[in-house]
Amino acid sequence: MARVLVVGAGLTGGACAALLRGAALGRIAVWDKARGAGGRMSTSRSARDAACTADLGAQYITLETERAGPRRSFYDELLSHGILKPLTAPVEGMVVKEGSCNYMAPQGISSVVKYYLKQSGADVFYEQLVTCICLRDGKWEVSRKMGPPEQFDIVILTIPVPQILQLQGDIVNIINESQKQQLESVSYSSRYALGLFYEAGTWIDVPWAAQYITDNPCIRFISIDNKKRNIESPEIGPSVVVHTTVTFGSEHLDSDPAEVQQLILSHLERIVPSLPKPASIKCQKWRYSQVTKAVPNCLGQMILHTQPLLICGGDGFTHSNFDGCIDSALSLAEAVKSHL
Repeated sequence: MARVLVVGAGLTGGACAALLRGAALGRIAVWDKARGAGGRMSTSRSARDAACTADLGAQYITLETERAGPRRSFYDELLSHGILKPLTAPVEGMVVKEGSCNYMAPQGISSVVKYYLKQSGADVFYEQLVTCICLRDGKWEVSRKMGPPEQFDIVILTIPVPQILQLQGDIVNIINESQKQQLESVSYSSRYALGLFYEAGTWIDVPWAAQYITDNPCIRFISIDNKKRNIESPEIGPSVVVHTTVTFGSEHLDSDPAEVQQLILSHLERIVPSLPKPASIKCQKWRYSQVTKAVPNCLGQMILHTQPLLICGGDGFTHSNFDGCIDSALSLAEAVKSHL
C-alpha cells in the first residue's frame, strides 16, 4: 500500500485528500506549516475568546450556475451538511453576476477545509514546514523544520508555487528547465488582512454586514464578520475584518507589521469613525493572496516525477477561487489514481 503525503492543508490539499480516500492507498498524511487548517481559507480566533472568530482569507464562495458542471455536487454536499449557507446579509458594492449565488460559512470559512480533511480520514499534522525533498531507495524522503525526515511513496504539493521553487534537495534537479520556466511565470497579488476582535456585548452600529471600498488607497473591503455569517449573539463578541488593496499590500510587503497595522487602523477610523476599540487585533500578511497569472495549459496539476510520483497542484495551476481549487484537487486525485 502506497504511503501518501499531501503538503498543504488548504482547500486543494483537503479536497484532494478526501477524493483519494478509498483509493488503493495506505495512510494519507497531510502536513501544513500553519497552526491550523484552511490555508488562505483561514478563520482566526480572538486571543481572549475562542468563540469570537474572523475569516481573514476568503470571505464567501461564489457559485456560477452555468459553469458549475461536475463541481455542483461539491456545493450541494457542503450545503446539505450546513457547512455553507446562502449569503443573505447586505454587502455594499458587491457586483452580483446573473446566474451566480454567494455562500458563507457560518462556522467560519476554514470549516470548509476542515470538513474535507475529516472526510479524508488523513493524519493531519500542523506546524510542519517542509524544507527538503530527496530520492532515497525508490521513495521520497521529506524533511521538515521540526521533527525527523519521513519516507513516502507519493508526494502531492499543494502549496503556493514560489514555495515549491524554494524547496531544497533532489527536487531542485528533478524539476526540468521547461517546468521551471512555467513555474517561475506564476504571479500572485499580495495584501494584508486585519482581524479586530471585541468583547461580548459590544455594538457595532453600521447598516451593512460588509462593504467594498473604492476610494481609499489602503482599504478595499470591510466586513462585520459575525453579521456576514448571521451569527450575531449577545454571548459572543463581534469581529471586524479589513482587507487592504493589492497596491497597498505590495508597497508594504516587507514593512514592519506593527507599522502596517497602525496605517490600516488610521484609514479604518476615517471610513468607520464610530468603530469601538477592539479587545485584540490580528494582522495577517498574505504574500500569496490571489493568483494573477497561473501555470499555462497544465489542467490543474504538473507531474514532476513519475516513479515514485511527485506531483504539484493548487490555485497556481488553475485560478484563485473555490472552483479553481476543486478543479485542481480533482485533477490531482485522478493523476494519482491512474498512477496506482
